[in-house]
Amino acid sequence: MKKVFKNYFNSFILLIAIIIGTVIGIIFKDKASVLKPFGDLFLNMLMIIIVPLIFLTISTSIGKMKSPKRVGKILLSIIGVFIITSLISVFIGILSTRVSLVEVEESNKIIEELNVNEKIEEENVNLLDRTVNTITTNDFVNLLSKNNIIALIVFSIITGVSIILSKEKGSKFLDFLESTNNVLGQIIKTIMYYAPIGLGCYFAAFIGTFGSSVAVGYLKTFGVYVISSLILYFIVYSIYAFVAGGKIGFIRYWKNIIPVTLSALSTCSSAASIPINVKTSKEIGVSDDIANTIVPLGSSFHKDGSIVGSVFKIMFLVYLFNTPHSIGKVLLVSLLVTLLVTGIPIGGGTISEMLILTLMGFPLYALPILTIIATIIDAPATVLNVVGDTSSSMMVSRIVDGKDWIKKGL
Repeated sequence: MKKVFKNYFNSFILLIAIIIGTVIGIIFKDKASVLKPFGDLFLNMLMIIIVPLIFLTISTSIGKMKSPKRVGKILLSIIGVFIITSLISVFIGILSTRVSLVEVEESNKIIEELNVNEKIEEENVNLLDRTVNTITTNDFVNLLSKNNIIALIVFSIITGVSIILSKEKGSKFLDFLESTNNVLGQIIKTIMYYAPIGLGCYFAAFIGTFGSSVAVGYLKTFGVYVISSLILYFIVYSIYAFVAGGKIGFIRYWKNIIPVTLSALSTCSSAASIPINVKTSKEIGVSDDIANTIVPLGSSFHKDGSIVGSVFKIMFLVYLFNTPHSIGKVLLVSLLVTLLVTGIPIGGGTISEMLILTLMGFPLYALPILTIIATIIDAPATVLNVVGDTSSSMMVSRIVDGKDWIKKGL
């Protein structure tokens, strides 16, 4: 009993904080927003370590790989797992939206409530330019911004590979990066002492504000999305864990997944959940080099929740405007627009929503509709984005380290 209590103590404290925050939000509603600064304090402390964390974890994990073949095997395995799991998520989203998300008679009411006739400035979306600006930046200092996370990831991978190619000459630089990474780990541990207070306050303000602002016309969409999320979270991810590590993998997955789930649910930020997710993956038994590589990469390139959300946004407009569609096009657009959303908190999906409107041929005045959908599904979507990386790390471990990888951590 003591061992069980010790294993779940941190999760228990976080859960209690979340419950208290929820109760406060429900009772005091909008007044609970007074606690938001205490939640923002925790989120801000996490966000300031995102850039150094991503750079140090990816560059050092790749730099420490003695065999270039292992680097290639890990990266190729990550790409393969990301593609397969993303496709599965898209199909779940498509199957879920076979149910009409909005009735025709509700269309005029929704459009009137949103005042979508208000002029919205059109944004020219050039996919090639957007891709270049996403994976690179024209000034080194821009890499220090969380708004350029994908460019930072590309630079981190190049740095790690360059350390390997430098051989002995790059060893001192690697030692410096490892030492810095260890100090950063202690900083994260210190910040996490404030987690119960920060997450509790953040969640109280979130429930107090968000809970009273959900429009009736979107409740059905939210309900169907939550059901889809539960299927992914409890069934699909459990299957991934079992396939990756058998019974032991399944048990370890559920033993360690609660803290990262609560972090994602409370902060609504894939980036802010990176430190906890890396730690969780390692506690499950994933090797350091795989955990330190796949989680930061996944925060930008692997977003199960966002992919399912993109399907819901597209299908909501399909039902709203009664327009024809093909499953293939919905699949491709959902995957494409999700790749262009970086791991930032609420409000970071405007570009992807503009792409949905452009690529699917919907009117630009429908943008506020997608903004509301993005807002109401943000919390469960973030949970899937984050936890999907945890289960994927187990799948990559199975491919790279063989079927007995899970026993190495016993």
